[in-house]
Amino acid sequence: MERRTLGAAALAVGAVGLGCMPMNWAYSSSRQRGEESLRAVHRALDLGSSLLDTADMYGPFTNELLLGRVLKERRQDAFVSTKVGLLVGEQHIVANGRPGYVKRACDASLRRLQTDVIDLYQLHRADPEVPVEETWGAMAELVQAGKVRSLGLCAMGARGGRRSGTRLHDATIRQLQRVQQVFPVSAVQAELSVWSPEALETLLPWCEARDIGFLAAMPLGNGFLTGTLTPGQGFEPDDVRARHPRFTAEMMAANQPIVAGLRRIASRHGDGVTPAQVALAWVLAQGRHVVPVPGAKQERWVTENAGAEGVRLTAQDLTEIAELPRALGSWD
Repeated sequence: MERRTLGAAALAVGAVGLGCMPMNWAYSSSRQRGEESLRAVHRALDLGSSLLDTADMYGPFTNELLLGRVLKERRQDAFVSTKVGLLVGEQHIVANGRPGYVKRACDASLRRLQTDVIDLYQLHRADPEVPVEETWGAMAELVQAGKVRSLGLCAMGARGGRRSGTRLHDATIRQLQRVQQVFPVSAVQAELSVWSPEALETLLPWCEARDIGFLAAMPLGNGFLTGTLTPGQGFEPDDVRARHPRFTAEMMAANQPIVAGLRRIASRHGDGVTPAQVALAWVLAQGRHVVPVPGAKQERWVTENAGAEGVRLTAQDLTEIAELPRALGSWD
């Protein structure tokens, strides 16, 4: 697989990463199977999808434990990205950016991952009670201690909470400007997909101008852009899509033209090319510093996602995607 670099430190990763969250968190728990997920991670590494993206809150903790079983055998094949800053309670999630907590959380993640260094340590969310510079300073000390190789920031991306007249990522850019004064940012992770292209407006250009890598979260639109979901199919109560405004039966039906457009383009690229691969190829086409991180927990989806790296979209393809209808049912 083609390699791409993250940040000024030129950290090399496979062009398509693996989002590990669905293995233990946020999607239907009845379909989460540990051994199946382990095979998926091994398959990703076999194919060159070296970036494994996790977080201590996924589970919580169980996703890091699962990856640790793979890393114990194949640490040299993997680029390990995990996150800190969110605590999971019974019915709530809270931010914790206190320096002491960040350092303890890092040590705990290292133990669960069965490694002595984290390649990319990301701040999941800033703590409103702690100046972000203090949190980031503690993370920088982890780099200096040799426990972490580089630092990243997850974009805030709360659509409904932004003030009128502001752009989606204005608050994230202000955070980035602050932490850059403390220690270099190697990567920013934010949602980017055919049906959620808002990062193209300001955030991705900001990163590109500063040689900061961009990890595209949810590049398949929480599975919608794969074309495998049926309007009205319903989701289990613990599945995030059960509360997502684009996954009501009405909105899923209304957004089918987007999938139809991806399917039409896929058909021009030969047998076996899928809408999901076209959606990922579109993300890859947004810049050499962009790495999509599609979530998957089965070998077949990992294999399909990795195959997107070989799909080369034409100028006509990109124009058609740009002209697809705007997704309906957003928070805006």
